[in-house]
Amino acid sequence: MTARAFTGENGDEDVTIKILFCGVCHSDLHVAKNEWGFTNYPVVPGHEMVGTVMKVGSDVKKFKVGERVGVGVIVGSCKKCESCQQDLENYCPQTIFTYNSHYTDGTKTYGGYSDMIVVDERYVLRFPDNLPLEGGAPLLCAGITVYSPMKYYGMTEPGKHLGVAGLGGLGHVAVKMGKAFGLKVTVISSSPKKETEAIERLGADSFLVTSDPAKMKAALGTMDYIIDTVSAVHPLLPLLSLLKLNGKLVTVGLPDKPLELPIFPLVLGRKLVGGSDIGGMKETQEMLDFCAKHGIAADVEVIQMDYINTAMERLAKSDVRYRFVIDVASSLSQ
Repeated sequence: MTARAFTGENGDEDVTIKILFCGVCHSDLHVAKNEWGFTNYPVVPGHEMVGTVMKVGSDVKKFKVGERVGVGVIVGSCKKCESCQQDLENYCPQTIFTYNSHYTDGTKTYGGYSDMIVVDERYVLRFPDNLPLEGGAPLLCAGITVYSPMKYYGMTEPGKHLGVAGLGGLGHVAVKMGKAFGLKVTVISSSPKKETEAIERLGADSFLVTSDPAKMKAALGTMDYIIDTVSAVHPLLPLLSLLKLNGKLVTVGLPDKPLELPIFPLVLGRKLVGGSDIGGMKETQEMLDFCAKHGIAADVEVIQMDYINTAMERLAKSDVRYRFVIDVASSLSQ
């Protein structure tokens, strides 16, 4: 039986999960406000949830009652196509998203801003014991969103120079992962006031302000890779100019309007512009284990459920360092 919404029944292959914490992703805001144009109301957001197993189906092999688990962006796929066979369920044409989606029987999916959820065991992740629940929850979207392209595009070679454009929910995790891979990491930001935070607290090696022409000029052609986490419309030319010959610019932010792609810098520098969308279940588990090994968690502001409207308003203004996380269990106990 496929996964069901949080009000559903537990099938033979399903895991019923008590949700303890759920991250607030920028995608939640986009969907709640229908900024991408495909919201199907009513919608219950939330795809960065961690909790404990309450019940398992008779055919479930991987999980037992009481274990710590996580659920990310997807709760279903066809399991048969080329992408699914390669453990890339996130690229399956029939991917079922954790919320604002539909199961094969037509029922809607609802996300983690709730007390429980029922999910097919294939799409449930084992949550490492030494990873904090609240700081680990955002890794289920933000973490895998930057880890997957770093692995796929080879941004893991120690000593290479990685630029991280944008220091938000995605960017601050990319900095931590870049350092764990042994890279030299430069934060690229339009906000000068984030420099101390980036270097002293997050461990970046340097900080580059895009509004400083002299520093931008000095940095031309110095970076091997740039991971672009900016979710607003922004020019790509300045970022492409920072790359060395054969440099790679990979974008993971999702602006609501198209970006302009200048071709001359690509041709003259044999540069690459790519994209990436989360990761499959195998790679997401690999990412959680990597973060547990290296002590990587998101920097979060834990909130109660009744604060969510204010949190959304603040998120729209980028007024959060760096991820809101709802304490679901505490909210329900009050």
